Amino acid sequence: MSFEIKLPLFEGPFDLLLFFIERDELDINDIPISKITEDFLSYLHELEQLNIEVASEFILVAATLMRIKSKLLLPRPQLDEEGNEIDPREELVKHLLEYKKYKSVLAQLQDMEAAEIDKEKRGNLVKEVKFLSESVNVESELQDVDLYKLLKVFGKVMERYEIEKNKPRHEVVQYPYTIAGQRTFIINELSNKPRLSFTEVIEQEPSKIAVIFNFLAILELLQMRYIMMHLGEGFNNFWIEKLEEVSAE
Repeated sequence: MSFEIKLPLFEGPFDLLLFFIERDELDINDIPISKITEDFLSYLHELEQLNIEVASEFILVAATLMRIKSKLLLPRPQLDEEGNEIDPREELVKHLLEYKKYKSVLAQLQDMEAAEIDKEKRGNLVKEVKFLSESVNVESELQDVDLYKLLKVFGKVMERYEIEKNKPRHEVVQYPYTIAGQRTFIINELSNKPRLSFTEVIEQEPSKIAVIFNFLAILELLQMRYIMMHLGEGFNNFWIEKLEEVSAE
């Protein structure tokens, strides 16, 4: 038995974000970044599984959502010149509100354009096509074709083919990591060791993307009060260990 999966197509990443916000009746000025990010990435993964190429603007917005989520997980908020806390979502909300404003008038402009087109006289289309077909003598045009003209056309076609073939292409590589999965990995490591250093975590998965996912997972565990952190001295390292109440559970 075969199943057919149909996904809605969106004109751009902001169109997709507005769809999630309206679907879940979320407050656009207080976006739950974690949920929106998971929904956005899940949609992109569905496109990749169907062999649909993901546009670069979707990838850029996905990276922006991950960056905002990381900033929200950091224990020390950023402050402006007046000492007020800076909301990392502020710029994203501003762009979404602008996009929503322009999108709201787009349908009205399209209706106005259609109304104006209907007012124009289209003429007798059948008569115009018949006149054009009679004015073009295909046989007389073929008599003027020679080998030089054919080679010239062939050269232009091959030149266009080379340009299309050598166009830069981007490929999205899906890494086998998730923040939830790395949280479980770190908790399991702490079950075997009472204390774990970040350098030990890096040594097990030394790739750059693995280090990022492990660091984000540690930040989430800190926020969830599952672990506590001890900072190192003299070099960039720290140690983590389970909180006593979590160990007791």
